[in-house]
Amino acid sequence: MIAAKLAEILLAAGMPAGVFQYLPAKGSTVGAHLVQHPDVHMIAFTGSREVGCRIYAEAAQWRPGQRHLKRVVAEMGGKNAIIIDESADLDQAVQGVVYSAFGYSGQKCSACSRLIVVASVYDTVVHRLVEATRSLNVGDAAQPSTKVGPVIDAKAQAKIQEYIAKGKAEATLALAMPAPETGYFVGPTVFTDVAPDAIIAQEEIFGPVLAVIKAKDFEEALEIANNTDYGLTGGLYSRTPSHIARVQAELAVGNLYINRGITGAIVSRQPFGGGKMSGVGSKAGGPDYLLQFLEPRHVSENVQRQGFAPIEGVD
Repeated sequence: MIAAKLAEILLAAGMPAGVFQYLPAKGSTVGAHLVQHPDVHMIAFTGSREVGCRIYAEAAQWRPGQRHLKRVVAEMGGKNAIIIDESADLDQAVQGVVYSAFGYSGQKCSACSRLIVVASVYDTVVHRLVEATRSLNVGDAAQPSTKVGPVIDAKAQAKIQEYIAKGKAEATLALAMPAPETGYFVGPTVFTDVAPDAIIAQEEIFGPVLAVIKAKDFEEALEIANNTDYGLTGGLYSRTPSHIARVQAELAVGNLYINRGITGAIVSRQPFGGGKMSGVGSKAGGPDYLLQFLEPRHVSENVQRQGFAPIEGVD
C-alpha cells in the first residue's frame, strides 16, 4: 500500500508515465525474472542473506543481449549486539535494549538480537531486563497501549518459533511472554546463559528474541560482539571514555550507537548500511547512495582550432 501511494504521488508530481513502475508481485517469481533479465542494469535489494547472495550470484552471470555488467546494492540483515559494561547507566541501558530488541516485534534488520554484558553487572542487568520486558503489552497494533504487535506473516511466526525451540535446547529461557493465539503473534523472548557460538547467537532470527551473553570483561565483550558474520549495527552503554574509544575504532559495524538504542536511523543523520555479510554498497540515506545509480562519464575536447571549417549559410 505504501508503494502504491508513492507511485500515485510521483505521477501527480509530474513524473512521466512509465519511468516509475509499481509492480506488486512475489520476489521469488517476478523478482527473480527481473534479476536475470538482460535489460536490467542495477538491483537494489533489502532482505535475507540467503536471497541477497542468490541475487548477487545471478547478477554476475552474462546473458544473451546483455551489454553491461549489473550492479547490486544489497542490505541483508544483521546479528546486532549491544554491549553493557560495568560503568554503564543501567536504567538507560535496559530501556534502550528493550526498545531496540522488541520494537516493531524485533522485525528490523537493525534490531538488537544479542546483549553482551560484563560479568560484574550481568545478574543485575538480567533481572532488570526481564522485568522491563515483562511490562510490555503484546496485542493488536491498533491499540495505543500495545508495545509489541504481530510479526509479518505465518511463515515468519513459524520460523521464529523454531529458533525459540532451538534456544531452549542450548540456553536458559528467562522469559517467554504470552501472546494472543489469533494472529501471527510471538511474545518477547529472552534467553540467558547463551554461548557466543550458539545458534541463537549467530543466526539472524528477525523476531522478538534476545540472546543474553555474559563476558568476563570489556575486552571479551568486544571480541564476542565482532565474532559474527554480520556487520550492520551495534551499540555500547558505557561511561568509560577508553571503552567508548575502543568501540568506535574496533567494533565492525556500519552504524554504531553509543548510550542510545541501535534502531531508528534517520536519513542524512545516520546513513544506514553495514559490511561483512550485512550487505554491499554505499549507505542508504547518505551522500553517495544515489550516485550508485549513475554511470560516470567524462568528455574532453581540444578547443584549439587548426584552421576553420566553414558552414554554409553562416558568416
